[in-house]
Amino acid sequence: MQQSTPHPPTPDILILAAGLGTRMKSAKAKVLHELDGRPLIEHVCRIALPLQPRMVHVVVGYQADEVENAIRSCVPPELVSIVNQAQQRGTGDAVMAARDRLQQNTSPVLVLTGDVPLIRAETLRALLDQHRSTGAACSLISTRLENPTGYGRVIRDSAGGFSKIVEQKDASEQEREIKEINAGFYCFDPPKLFQALEQVQPTNAQGEYYLTDVPGILLASGERVEIYLHKDARELSGINTRAELSEFENLLRRRTVRRLMTEVGVTFIDPSSAYISSDAQFGRDCVVHPDVTVEGPSVIGENCVIRSGTRIANSRIGDNVVIKDHCVIVDSHVDASCSIGPFAHLRMNAHVKEGGAVGNFVEMKKSTLGRRSKSMHLTYLGDATVGDNTNIGAGTVTCNYDGRQKHPTVIEDDVRIGSDTMLVAPVTVGKGSVTGAGSVVTKDVPPDSLVAGVPAVVKKKLK
Repeated sequence: MQQSTPHPPTPDILILAAGLGTRMKSAKAKVLHELDGRPLIEHVCRIALPLQPRMVHVVVGYQADEVENAIRSCVPPELVSIVNQAQQRGTGDAVMAARDRLQQNTSPVLVLTGDVPLIRAETLRALLDQHRSTGAACSLISTRLENPTGYGRVIRDSAGGFSKIVEQKDASEQEREIKEINAGFYCFDPPKLFQALEQVQPTNAQGEYYLTDVPGILLASGERVEIYLHKDARELSGINTRAELSEFENLLRRRTVRRLMTEVGVTFIDPSSAYISSDAQFGRDCVVHPDVTVEGPSVIGENCVIRSGTRIANSRIGDNVVIKDHCVIVDSHVDASCSIGPFAHLRMNAHVKEGGAVGNFVEMKKSTLGRRSKSMHLTYLGDATVGDNTNIGAGTVTCNYDGRQKHPTVIEDDVRIGSDTMLVAPVTVGKGSVTGAGSVVTKDVPPDSLVAGVPAVVKKKLK
């Protein structure tokens, strides 16, 4: 009987995210700055998950609570391990803070930094595979840059193998000419990692404990150190300044727009002006006009038209929807064959059902507009449920707030609400009813009634 090949042990992931990031010129921790609508640390955590780690350990320090919240928003709780670095004394000290969690492990530990958002899981998997196949105590990723200023250089021996890593500030003039740099990604055998860390001394220009000293210490003790040379330097680049953050934002935006044009079939009138989240989904034959923003995991159906100045965030848009100029749609749902805008605002789970129309300067908050119903002008629908085939006249307001709490308004099917009607919630307007222009409705309206006045009274039954 043939024995199956055992699966390699799953790695532990250790992400270094304790620093402030002084070059960001911000009171906010660097890993909390957002790229593509998500904190940098979330990008790195999401990359780690496809590797099926045993645990994701994150070293936190500055703004630890906020960083931990960002981590827990994207990593399953059973995989999260938070490590506190009391003082930020360098990368070596950060790794040493996780010693109690890792040093007895037999599976490798993959060390990442929290400010490199474009690294791919495939690249990290290749590093792990090389580490396992060679039996190395340490494996690291390197790449080559035309201008390596600011990066630690990878020094090779005469046979092309690893010799040491030298940081920019500690490098000689000759070493600074080397273009191969340390990308900051490592795979270690945990017991050997922590044995070597005990020997690290803060003898560098910064007076810090460098993790970059560990590969050299391991090599000197007779251990094997492997280099995985990766060609795509951009993928391995970290973000240290706001200018770099902006460059990465533009890069991701261009990639997303190009993918939607070439793989899905979306037309962008001016691709350079569109901001589309990489999590957003589009159906084919959509047309996106200039200056459109689509944020988060929004879903846009097929054959939609989105006009200029519109912002859609965390929302679902059905097929054959026209969204006119300068609309804001947040956390809401628009069914198929609807028309929205111009200058409409949908928020807090607003829902426009199939064939509905919301016009200019209409705001919907936590409200539903029924099938083929319309609210075309200058109206506020808050905490309202509007039935099918109903028309809401210009200037209508659902007066949902009494100064202490919100109240619902129900407008049933086939209702005609006259212009400038005030609906003082809680209130229900029955099916088939009509309100006169300027009415103030303070009591429930029976079905098939005409009401008018201030306060509105039932004038007659319509049927």
